[in-house]
Amino acid sequence: MGVGPRYDGGAGSAGGGGRDFGGGRGGGPGDDAEALLRARLRLADEQIETPPGLWGRVRDPGATPAPAVAALPRRRPYAVALVVAAAVAAVVLSVWWLVRPGPVALRPAGPPATVKVTVYNSERACRTGRSLECALRLARDPRAEYAARGNSAGRVWHGDGLAAHCVVTDGRMVRDEAGVTSTRWYLVTTGQGVRGWLPGVRTRNTREVRECPGGER
Repeated sequence: MGVGPRYDGGAGSAGGGGRDFGGGRGGGPGDDAEALLRARLRLADEQIETPPGLWGRVRDPGATPAPAVAALPRRRPYAVALVVAAAVAAVVLSVWWLVRPGPVALRPAGPPATVKVTVYNSERACRTGRSLECALRLARDPRAEYAARGNSAGRVWHGDGLAAHCVVTDGRMVRDEAGVTSTRWYLVTTGQGVRGWLPGVRTRNTREVRECPGGER
């Protein structure tokens, strides 16, 4: 942008030693440098040009185009369906949590850990009462003689419910008063906590009982 000639205060004459009306010093090398600097500044000022359209943009700022606003992407139908499905799943899970059943115990396949067996006495006269004459022996060893003096673990009577843990099928054969024989023996526990072996002829069990492993024989 041109400013026009500047007033430099008048340069001193090259040969004079006194002051002139412009206030400059004459005759010194500093005056020449000052005059040269002023000339260069005027030249640079004259070469500055105003960019085209600058004043128009300053006077009318509304002419500048507004920045473009990017349009938001539209939601796709499958995204909406996914949100709805997630909400439904959350509601179903909450309802299930409120009405869920108690803990479920997982039991291994096969016979249960214990099976209830009932003592059976083939003598009708001993099916009532709990006299010593009608007591039936629980053995300590299913392979020893049943009536041996030291082979007694406890007594049971007709109708007693026992918890059978397991069974062996190769024990000593026992015959009851009705002539029924069996080599099956059940490892049982009474309601009082007595543990022993019940001969198979002293029960009429119809439920499956697991076979005793080697350590329980």
